[in-house]
Amino acid sequence: MRRFELAQVEDAAALLRAGGVVAYPTEAVFGLGCDPHDRVAFERLFALKERPPTQGVLLIAADFAQVEPYIDLAAVPEGVMAQVHATWPGPNTWVFPRSARVPDWVAGAHAGIALRVTAHEPAAALCRAFGAPLVSTSANPHGEPPARDVATLQRYFEGRLEAALDAPLGGLDRPTVIRDALTGAMIRA
Repeated sequence: MRRFELAQVEDAAALLRAGGVVAYPTEAVFGLGCDPHDRVAFERLFALKERPPTQGVLLIAADFAQVEPYIDLAAVPEGVMAQVHATWPGPNTWVFPRSARVPDWVAGAHAGIALRVTAHEPAAALCRAFGAPLVSTSANPHGEPPARDVATLQRYFEGRLEAALDAPLGGLDRPTVIRDALTGAMIRA
């Protein structure tokens, strides 16, 4: 597994553009990321996780402009976006009605798409360098605790993971809150 320092974020982004899967630090745990539009990379990511593809994943981004094309804004009730913008960038994931731009494999069996505009600089820097949102799913084999360090990534994926952005986590003790943008209901507290 290649280890990129934060100063090498452009190299990590180039690997993603070339179809790679990269682990990177999020607010609480390491995530696995790839280009959401690259089905081959996406399938390799799910093989690493040993996860059923019907579960879907969220997309993480550096700013709202990166996620806006994935939202069916016409289906979002008036006033909801002000609430969302009040929590972004930050450790809040929102599930929106998805636009036609969202690949079916990203959403899995879900009608919506989970999106987060992160305030965690290493993850945001990777999204900026990539130029678009990335798949974000916890870096662990299905059923195992999420990796919180590079040593755990190496143990979990034993040479099957191409690279990791070796930078600090964001300091949260558990994954981010997930809310339904249509109802405001808490999906994961």
